[in-house]
Amino acid sequence: MPELPEVETTRRGIAPYLEGQRVSRVIVRERRLRWPVPEDLDVRLSGQRIEQVERRAKYLLLKAESGTLIGHLGMSGSLRLVEIGLAPAKHEHVDIELESGLALRYTDPRRFGALLWSQDPHAHDLLRHLGPEPLTELFDGERLFQLSRGRAMAVKPFIMDNAVVVGVGNIYASEALFAAGIDPRRAAGSISRARYLKLAQEIKRILIHAIERGGTTLRDFVGGDGQPGYFQQELFVYGRGGDFCKLCGGTLREVRLGQRASVYCPRCQR
Repeated sequence: MPELPEVETTRRGIAPYLEGQRVSRVIVRERRLRWPVPEDLDVRLSGQRIEQVERRAKYLLLKAESGTLIGHLGMSGSLRLVEIGLAPAKHEHVDIELESGLALRYTDPRRFGALLWSQDPHAHDLLRHLGPEPLTELFDGERLFQLSRGRAMAVKPFIMDNAVVVGVGNIYASEALFAAGIDPRRAAGSISRARYLKLAQEIKRILIHAIERGGTTLRDFVGGDGQPGYFQQELFVYGRGGDFCKLCGGTLREVRLGQRASVYCPRCQR
């Protein structure tokens, strides 16, 4: 699934071509996504000027004059810019055509993504209960420490909880815990304030670095310019179960936490 850096990479890739542009029409070839694409999306968005392209957690917000298109890439979705009239391939479900001659094309082989319309996106059921963005001052180690008190759940699913902080998915949670030297199986409530301060710093550092590198290359993900990310080349633990630890040379172990595979180093993480 595209995570926060991949979504932010997409936002940065498409925003310069969308902001200030007027939509000429919307072509919907397949409405059956995770939630149905609104039948009146063409009526609502056509003729509208796109004022800003924002991101909230893993959602992209295309803010127009009279409302906002909420987009989610699901498990395998992507958004990229194409010339108007380019014949669609399989799984290319929606085109948002612009007066500039470009179209924003939404592709989603598994159809787990979403394109929804809202007058007030931050009050929408999908967004209103989300925690703070990880790269803002609202998120820090003190927040993690306070919210973790008395929590018996493992620390990895704890930091992946969108009510605690948004956008820390499986890849970056694994990498941040490794960088902070914390065993992902540890009970969230058993970790000290000092270690949470370190963990929050690593979450921020790794997310920023991943964004700069264009995200992580996943099987189905491509950025807004059609190019994959390159952060995968620098992964220390994610997807490397049974391989050697790049720090100590020991063998990385893989376990399941919260129904997700988690890889860690039993020497480096405690």
